[in-house]
Amino acid sequence: ADMERLVERLEKAVERLETVCQGPGMCGDAPAKGVAQYVQAFDALLAGPVAEYTKISKEVGGDVQKHAEMVHAGLMSERALLVVASQHQQPSENAFSDLLKPISEQIQAVQNFREKNRGSKLFNHLSAVSESIPALGWVAMAPKPGPYVKEMTDAAMFYTNRILKEYKDVDKKQVDWVKAYLSIWTELQAYIKEYHTTGLTWSKTGPVATAGAKAAPAPPAGLAPPPPGPPPPPAPVSSSTDDSASRSALFAQINRGEGITSGLRHVSDDMKTHKNPALKNQGGPVRSGPKPFTAPKPACNANPSQGSSPKAPPLLELEGKKWRVENQENATNLVISDTELKQVAYVFKCTNSTLQIKGKINSITLDNCKKLGLVFDDVVGIVEIINSRDVKVQVMGKVPTISINKTDGCHVYLSKSSLDCEIVSAKSSEMNVLIPTEGGDFTEFPVPEQFKTVWNGQKLVTTVTEIAG
Repeated sequence: ADMERLVERLEKAVERLETVCQGPGMCGDAPAKGVAQYVQAFDALLAGPVAEYTKISKEVGGDVQKHAEMVHAGLMSERALLVVASQHQQPSENAFSDLLKPISEQIQAVQNFREKNRGSKLFNHLSAVSESIPALGWVAMAPKPGPYVKEMTDAAMFYTNRILKEYKDVDKKQVDWVKAYLSIWTELQAYIKEYHTTGLTWSKTGPVATAGAKAAPAPPAGLAPPPPGPPPPPAPVSSSTDDSASRSALFAQINRGEGITSGLRHVSDDMKTHKNPALKNQGGPVRSGPKPFTAPKPACNANPSQGSSPKAPPLLELEGKKWRVENQENATNLVISDTELKQVAYVFKCTNSTLQIKGKINSITLDNCKKLGLVFDDVVGIVEIINSRDVKVQVMGKVPTISINKTDGCHVYLSKSSLDCEIVSAKSSEMNVLIPTEGGDFTEFPVPEQFKTVWNGQKLVTTVTEIAG
């Protein structure tokens, strides 16, 4: 009797397993019925590196956990597009632009979260994710989506190296977080190389994809924590255009690859100015055909006056513990004097202006500034210069670290008490550090931009090289 009951229980267990195996995903080594192989491979990516990154981010908590949820939502939006591509033929440009919109919106959400939390203690984590998240746009890149993901991954290295330097011997969990996050993009590159080498692979059969195309259900619940649902399908074209829509349109046009030139007309010899000098003296436009890489304009505009967005108003205010200096133009006497040690300053999109910060402050960030002069007394943390051009920074007191990233043209004037300052630069050019002399003048020293790397038999050795010329 006991043996019969045992056999009965085993039969019921087998029935339950067989039922589970008929659902989406995989059961053992059996592929999911009706799910394309490259979607299954993407599900494996979600179940592996993405799940590990989400798990560790949850353990770290705070802003990192919230950011990870946004990243996961972006990956799920991408999975939905992959399912659509596996079941439909390649759509028209406009339809593809609409299909890309949920992904571009998630990219924008991730980057906006970082900008809104510049005072976060985990700002390097947020920056690493924000700089590399555009890699999700590989689905619109052709013919080399893999190298594009590699480029975006490299953009995160500046910040992940900071994290490793700060936590290497302090908190192993932070080091594991870096490894887990970077492994997502490493695995994604391998995935693209195998299934989408020259661009997103569309089905050769089935209906042509449209904006309303439905994706199959998400992978099994055990693969990864459920993220917030992807954004709803895009609404009909309205009177306003946003950055994400323009970006999606750009993705769509880039995705055409060689086909983008199909609208250009052939130029015969009798139309070439170098073979017909008389044409140079004629007026009128020289080029005809469509303009390349331009976002389509809305079909209707209820309020034409809103066609061009007005300039953001200039701002200089204290918001909590953050001084916000934004959109200043031709302002030569900006001063922040009532400062405290816990405060930070964020200077954004200021042009042809000068800013003086008095007293001791925690950190200063210059972002997207042009021809800006900054003078400050003391900073206990870091001065960051990002995405800027032709800026001059003068230290009157002390600062431990100055970071220059994606900036062309930067002069740093050090004081005698700040000569031990560390200057970290990446993806920048025309950088100079000016050292004070006994006579009160400054001696200018260029920051190296060219390096030589050789293999010495055991490791790579990198040295600074002088530019030949």
